[in-house]
Amino acid sequence: QVQLVESGGGLVQAGGSLRLSCEASGRTSSTYAMGWFRQAPGKEREFVAVVRWGSGVTSYADFVKGRFTISRDNTKTTVWLQMNSLKPEDTAVYYCKYVSGRFNSPEYWGQGTQVSVSS
Repeated sequence: QVQLVESGGGLVQAGGSLRLSCEASGRTSSTYAMGWFRQAPGKEREFVAVVRWGSGVTSYADFVKGRFTISRDNTKTTVWLQMNSLKPEDTAVYYCKYVSGRFNSPEYWGQGTQVSVSS
């Protein structure tokens, strides 16, 4: 199995920045992709960003393009989310997601880290 440890959440003012990190451990020899989702109170979990592990190709939700950047470190199986120009509507619990390339492997989720943006 895979274990995910997230960190970097906190409270910032609008316009500020945070950098989230997620390190995967365990059976990480066949990483396919890692990404970030978020969930605000009373709302469904939504996609934020993802990076393909082999190619490094990234994809972003429209509401974070130009503000957030996802990056990876293959040697550490670690993904970061640099969050700039934060808005109050970015307030949510941010979850790291791990997708394995192994056949029939389940998806893995981190426990989440709280990001709060004040106006």
